[in-house]
This record gives sequence, structure tokens and C-alpha cells, in this order.
Amino acid sequence: MAAGAASGHRVVLVRSLTLTASLLAAGLGFIVFLQFGASDGFDAFDVLRSVLIFASTFWLAWGAFTAFAGLTSRPPAVPRAAGPIRAMTAVLVPVYNEDPVATFARIAAMDASLRATGWGDRFHFAILSDTRDDGVAARERVWFLRLLADTHGEGRIFYRRRTSNKGRKAGNIEDFIKRAGAAYDYAVILDADSLMEGATMVEMVRRMEAVPELGLLQTLPTIIRARSRFGRTMQFAGAFYSPIFARGLAMMQGRTGPFWGHNAIVRMRAFAESCGLPELSGKPPFGGHILSHDYVEAALLARAGWTVRVDDDLTGSYEEAPENIIDHAKRDRRWCQGNLQHSRLLLAPGLKPWSRFVFLQGILAYISPGFWLAFLAASIAAPLFAPPIDYFPIEYWPFPVIPVSQVSKALGLAIGIGGLLFLPKLLILLDAVLRGRAAGFGGAVRAAQSTLAELLFSSITAPVFLMFQTRSVLQVLRGADGGWPAQTRGDGTLSFGDAWAASHWIVTTGAVVLGTAQWLSPELVPWLLPVALPMVLAPAIIAWSSRPSGTALFSTRTELRPAPVVQLHDRVMLRWTASDTGQTEAA
Repeated sequence: MAAGAASGHRVVLVRSLTLTASLLAAGLGFIVFLQFGASDGFDAFDVLRSVLIFASTFWLAWGAFTAFAGLTSRPPAVPRAAGPIRAMTAVLVPVYNEDPVATFARIAAMDASLRATGWGDRFHFAILSDTRDDGVAARERVWFLRLLADTHGEGRIFYRRRTSNKGRKAGNIEDFIKRAGAAYDYAVILDADSLMEGATMVEMVRRMEAVPELGLLQTLPTIIRARSRFGRTMQFAGAFYSPIFARGLAMMQGRTGPFWGHNAIVRMRAFAESCGLPELSGKPPFGGHILSHDYVEAALLARAGWTVRVDDDLTGSYEEAPENIIDHAKRDRRWCQGNLQHSRLLLAPGLKPWSRFVFLQGILAYISPGFWLAFLAASIAAPLFAPPIDYFPIEYWPFPVIPVSQVSKALGLAIGIGGLLFLPKLLILLDAVLRGRAAGFGGAVRAAQSTLAELLFSSITAPVFLMFQTRSVLQVLRGADGGWPAQTRGDGTLSFGDAWAASHWIVTTGAVVLGTAQWLSPELVPWLLPVALPMVLAPAIIAWSSRPSGTALFSTRTELRPAPVVQLHDRVMLRWTASDTGQTEAA
């Protein structure tokens, strides 16, 4: 009890320090910009822009101080049960119009990895198909038989296809739990592109067994198999920065941790009793099925008294990611709609205060780009509403009073905001070098080169992402339902024409921003170039970043030394594709 209380006190301390530091940083930005804006006469636009700076800076500071928390703190030791494993665990693999060859090969690899631990008989795989395409479903059935033959998986590997995909992924899992959940103690929830070491699954079960009140344990998935410039940059960023951010998140969230929808283990009874999702009244996008169901399920588990935890030390958990900015934006559109839906759940009865704050964070993640765009628009338009400068404010004083230059304040504010963006990543680099973690990324020099290149790449692509996210928010607010599109896998190379078709509106917006600034506020143009120029060049950036990467930069541990389960999957895929003598046609 004392250890639990101490851990709880530490969580409260980290939360309080992070929140206080973020508010102080935002407040300082507000005051500095208010002084800068009022230097030529105070007006309503100065207040508006200062408020927008406060909101935007708070969100940047929150992310930065989450990283600082991860760098300066360590979670308590994790208890784990030893001895024989008696619990039964279902490994759930929901699929929706996926390539069954690649998906089922992953299952074959994970099954082999589990059997190598000696505990394979305590784990069953359930392929939960929501596929709507009959042709793909026919291939699923054919390749499922191949999977059974290769793994001798009868009685351990199951397949079923729902006639209706009501509730989408959450409804798919709910259907399984209602029909077969009582046969299992735990469920490892995966995505179709997930891979997980058998030893990792066994370790997760041991940790669940050691803490009876633990309802959900989330791993930190590592991105693998990225080939494009964009994909490998995201892969490096996820592997290099995310463990630190996840540790900071774990220190702040404590017992009210996150669920990211996959690569996690849940206690079956806790999930069945607590996580029935409501269908929101009204039509989508704010009504209907909850799209970002994972955060809601974590909140419902916490409301029922279960612990939800993320353990950043759990390795051997992998996933794949989009290979280009357009596919990323399409997936992000669904997340945007789901997160904005959470605005209807902020006042839901019984939720923990931190769960409500997590919902608010998710909403801020998507509306904060709108704050920056509103700030830019207000800054460009400000001269139209600014009062004329009075060089003779003192009556009967014959000499003009020249306003003091406020350039130093503007420069200081820009440096401060840049520091919130870049300093956490540079500190993570320093920490990786000092602790030897950089060796897994090609050594200290290569890790430093990759970090600087990632900072440059993220700075160039940030305005493009800002525009896509802002458009997503506006689409949701005007009532457009984005639905649940199938994931795009495989080669993501885009031609310039494809990139232009998807982003020509960003080019137009960037050109209008620069033209309007040149007309109304010429002195702002140099400050706007880092934002507006990438917008004008968006198609070129999108097409170039989708090309295969030919550089040794962005090396990660899984590239330099592929994980055993990844090698198993490669061998299965090679064997299956080499021996495919018409199974696809037979389907």
C-alpha cells in the first residue's frame, strides 16, 4: 500500500509540475506578444493574437515537458509472476479488406514465436474478419486453410467473418467477447499489420497475473519495414523519440493510462464488464459509432476501478505505418473525427478527471493547428485595424516620440517557440549518446545526423500537415463523415500528378498567404516564409518524400538487426509466395 501511495504521489507531482510549467510557458508567450503587439497602439487584434499564442504555446509546451518528464524520471519496478502459465489468452487479429497472405503470414510467425517459448498451447489466435469485399473474403478462406496446414493450428487458430460490420473494429472485438470471451482470461489485441514476439506476449501475461487490478497493459509499438523517405523518417522518430515521450506519459498517467487500440493485452473480464460502447445519438460525424474507441475504453476501465498502464520497457512489439503523407493524412482524418467526437464525452458521468483531460488533449491535438492559422491570418490583417501611430502623444511637446523597437521581443518569442519544438529532441539525442542507446541507431554520429535531418524534414512538412489537419477539423465541423476507410499497404510511391491532385489547394492557400502579406504587411513576409513556402511546394515535397529512401540516415535497431519474429515472417512470406500455385485464382 505504501509503494502504491508513493507511486500515486509521484504521479500527482509529475502532473502538477508539467501542467504548471506548460501554463507558465504559455503565459510568458502571452505577455511577451501582448507587449510586442501593443507597441504601435493597443487594439482588439493584439488581444486576439495574444490569446492564440497562449493556446498554441501551451500545446507545444505540454509536449515538450512530457519529454522532459520522460528524461528525468523512471517508473517504479514492474511486478511479474513467475512459474507456469495457467491462464488462457486469445490473440485477436481484426481484419478489414486486408491482403490475407501478408496478414496470415504474420500470424504464422507469431505462432511459431510463441511455440518457441514453450507456452504456445496457452495462446489461441482468432482472425476476426470484417471484410466487405467478397473476393478478398474468398482469399481469406483459402489462405486460412494454408495457415492451418503450415502451423498445425486446428484447435488453436480460428477464423470467422461477420455478416455485418456494426461498430467496426470495436464492434468486431465486442462480438468475439460476447461469443467466446468466457473461454479466456486475457486478450492480446492486434491490428492486421501488427507483429509481436512470443516472449513479449508471455511477459505481458506474467505482468497481468502479478497485478490482479491491472485491466489493460499497453506496449509501445515500433514501426518496421518503412521504405520511403517519409516512412523511414517516421520510423526513426518513433523508435528514437517515442520511448522517452511514452515514459513521460506513463509517469503522468499512472493508473489512468492510454490504450492505442492495438498491441496491448486486456483482462477479459474487466473489458467485458466495463467497455461496452454506446452509440452516440445523432448522425456522424459527431453521432453514431465512436471512431476513436480506444481512448474511451481506457477511460471506462479506469472508471470501473481497473488500472490501465503503458510499459515503455516492453520490446518486441511492432507495426507498419503509411509510406507517404497522403495516406497518413487519410488515416489522420479518421482519428480527427474520432477525437472531436470525444467532446460529447467530456462530461460523461463517473469518469476520472484525468480521463476527461486526456479527451481534451486529443481534441487540442487537432484544433491547435487552427490556432496557428488564425494567428497568421490575424497578424496579416492587423495593420488594417491598428490605430495610427501617434508621434506626439504629449500635449504641447514639440518633439516626436519614436516608439521603442520591439524586434527583440518578437525574436525572443520565436526562439522560445522554436526551443519548445527542437530542444526536447536534442535532449533525447544527448541522453541516447550518454546512455549508449544511440548504438542501436548506427552510433552517436549517425544518430546525430539522423536527428538533425529529422528536425529539418519535420520543419518542412509541418505546414503541410497543419493544412491537412485544419481541413479535417473543418470537414467534421461542417458535418462531413469520413467513415472508416481501409488502410493502404505496400508501396506508397506517388507521382507529382497524384501529389498535385491531393494538395493543389494547399499551394493556393500558401500563395494567397504570401500575396496578402506582401500587400498588407510586407514586413511579415520573411517571418511567413518558413510556413508559406512549404505550402507552395507541397506537391513536390509530398512526391519527393514518397520515393524510396537511398540514404543510410534514419537507421533503427530493427533495420540493423531484424527481430526474430520479423525474420520468421519474412521466411513464411518467401515460402508462401514461392509455392503459391494458383491458390489466389482458386479463391
